[in-house]
Amino acid sequence: MVTKQFTGSPQDADLTRADSLAREIFSDVANKWALLIIEALGDGTLRFSELRSEVEGISHKMLTQNLRMLERNGLVERTVHPTVPPRVEYTLTEPGRGLRATVDAMCDWTHRYLGHIEDSRRRFDT
Repeated sequence: MVTKQFTGSPQDADLTRADSLAREIFSDVANKWALLIIEALGDGTLRFSELRSEVEGISHKMLTQNLRMLERNGLVERTVHPTVPPRVEYTLTEPGRGLRATVDAMCDWTHRYLGHIEDSRRRFDT
């Protein structure tokens, strides 16, 4: 994948443009696994196995891919402790904690409107 380079101001990061870096970043973080990982790491540092337990249903491969993507985008920091076997921990960076506030708002929205959405789905599906 070719990464687009953004050299303008944040106001010029246009999500409506297919070739914008902003859209690439949005696409990276706006997936269910990334959002669930960010939410899980919001309470502190976790090891890989702890994260996998927290994010029910995620495969080893998907967790690895999403952690790498989040680290690449500067949202998660990976720390390797020189032990045998190596102990690897993940924590949110400052931008990651900022995104976690948005994820929390999305979780609040989901809880608030869950009943409405369930009702709408029942009506739609009949």
